[in-house]
Amino acid sequence: MLSMRLFIALVLGTFLVVMGWQSNLFATETQLPPRDNYADYMWQVHQNERPLPTDILTQAPTEDDGMSAEMVSYGTLEGEAIAGYLASPKDSDRPLPGIIVIHEWWGLNDNIKAMTRKIAEQGYTALAVDMYGGETAQTPEKARELVTEARNNRDRLQENLILAYEYLELETNAPTIASIGWCFGGSLSLRTALLFPKTLDAAVIYYGGELETEPEVLKPLEMPILGIFGELDKRPSPETVKEFETALQSLNKEVDVYIYPNADHAFANPSGERYNPEAAADAWEKTREFFSEYLK
Repeated sequence: MLSMRLFIALVLGTFLVVMGWQSNLFATETQLPPRDNYADYMWQVHQNERPLPTDILTQAPTEDDGMSAEMVSYGTLEGEAIAGYLASPKDSDRPLPGIIVIHEWWGLNDNIKAMTRKIAEQGYTALAVDMYGGETAQTPEKARELVTEARNNRDRLQENLILAYEYLELETNAPTIASIGWCFGGSLSLRTALLFPKTLDAAVIYYGGELETEPEVLKPLEMPILGIFGELDKRPSPETVKEFETALQSLNKEVDVYIYPNADHAFANPSGERYNPEAAADAWEKTREFFSEYLK
């Protein structure tokens, strides 16, 4: 049986869709310029990169450090089970706040799994979702293919996020729930907030390339939002980030936005060319403090 908070969220989400509310995040291929779309821009940004293992694989806690982590099925899409990576401290004697972790455009790889354990170590049940149906990318070309396919199926993306929320609420009994994502996942963290405008307790957006800036779209949001962006990024550009922040402030929403100087897109990814360790460390501290303030 659906809980009341999930029922309300689903009714509101359905209402918005029925009323014709759309987002450029979920635009179909025919609605995007043929060679100037999100996937092509991301390919240009990452074309010389590979999602190599990073130091987080050794820095993040493991089972030996008291961490429970495993792949779990958190729902069914189109008749097929979808698996995510669930991590939480072993010694907890009570349900913990839940966090939906949304991967960047490379997919749910070992780096994201390690980051999920790092988040869970702070006292959360963290569920890293899989938006690519079990696939991960090792090349920019494959990532472009996967992200394009995912973005062209709006209903599947939204249902995936709904199932993740429902799993944390109903299966882990999370008393509060937040979302966090990077890059492609940053945009989906905002989408999660828009799907659950009254029941999601916090949202963190790391350089999500497709921000909503229309006050009417953002008006339903009731949770605090933390936005992490780079000054050198072009999608989203600092101007778009400012529009996003201004729109939320005009609605008296609780929002903290940081645009890091000399930081580009994906500056928090150690495997990328634009990794900025100082900005990444500061952003992580802000993220940690934000979750501690609003989830515990």
